[in-house]
Amino acid sequence: MNPLNNEQKELLFDYCIGLTSQKETDEAEALISSNQEAAEIHQKLRVAIEPLGSLEPGTCPDELVENTISRVQNLADSGQLQLRQLLASEQSRNVGIQNWSWKGLGKRLAIAAVFMVTGSILFTSFKAVTGYAREKSRQQRCQMQMGSIYQGLGNYISDYDDKAPAVASIAGSPWWKLGDQGGENHSNDRHIYLLPKYDYVDIENFVCPGCKGEVPLKLTDSQIKRLKDFPSRRYVTYSFQINCRRTANGKLLCRKVVMADVNPLFENLPEDLPKQFRLQLTRALLTLNSINHNRRGQNVLFGDGHIEFLKSRFTDISEDDIYTLQDTDVYQGCEVPSCETDYFLAP
Repeated sequence: MNPLNNEQKELLFDYCIGLTSQKETDEAEALISSNQEAAEIHQKLRVAIEPLGSLEPGTCPDELVENTISRVQNLADSGQLQLRQLLASEQSRNVGIQNWSWKGLGKRLAIAAVFMVTGSILFTSFKAVTGYAREKSRQQRCQMQMGSIYQGLGNYISDYDDKAPAVASIAGSPWWKLGDQGGENHSNDRHIYLLPKYDYVDIENFVCPGCKGEVPLKLTDSQIKRLKDFPSRRYVTYSFQINCRRTANGKLLCRKVVMADVNPLFENLPEDLPKQFRLQLTRALLTLNSINHNRRGQNVLFGDGHIEFLKSRFTDISEDDIYTLQDTDVYQGCEVPSCETDYFLAP
């Protein structure tokens, strides 16, 4: 029996505290039933968290996880500093010739060294656990923001006679020129920008908490209403479905996948918007996850409103890669899906 890897242990932890999707739940239960080590870990986790079931749920502050981790991190850093100071003091302490004892000094140094090694091991483990907790917190905050966008989208559609946000566009217009405030270049995000422009969604919700990019400057209400599109990629780190086909009464098709963390294919778009864009798919690009969550996966918002964190670019509803067009290897920034099951999210 092979030992469990870190990803499998994380899956068991998520399963025990109820953070898994249905697919991940099935995987965890299959792992528990087929692996003795997994079954033992699951049992220990259940015993450890069982007392929490008697607690009354309350409102959790948005930054509780980050603040708690920060405080524990400071305590850990303080402990490391104290250990180093102890070792330094023992090394520099003046001892008279008559009391000199190599054996005594050696014991003190050995004890200090043990503390240092033990502290280093615990600190390394602590950093791994806190890093994992931070990432989980960002994933959940990202999902909350997607939920807010979905709610705002629903409110907009309700107010506009069941019509989704849309702007006039010319066939073949580039969808990658985000930030262009001109009249002819309509990025794929321009119709989504109607949501913050008309106060359906706060513009801050369009920047994923897991994104490591530069923090955008805060815009005033008058600036938001004056613009026709997001000012730049810093203000929107998600990718949205290309809306390309409509029924006779104007309703959009391909609504099974609405948005996800930013498409990894288009992370380095030209800043010079008049410049031509061309991208050739490579083997590496076909397996790359979104940069928003350290390449570990991406949150995906589906048309029915539910959100999942997927560790691959393929959804349960189809074998379609949400970040690429079917049968397309070269992109120039104006391509659109050719069928209803091609859930292409860009840029």
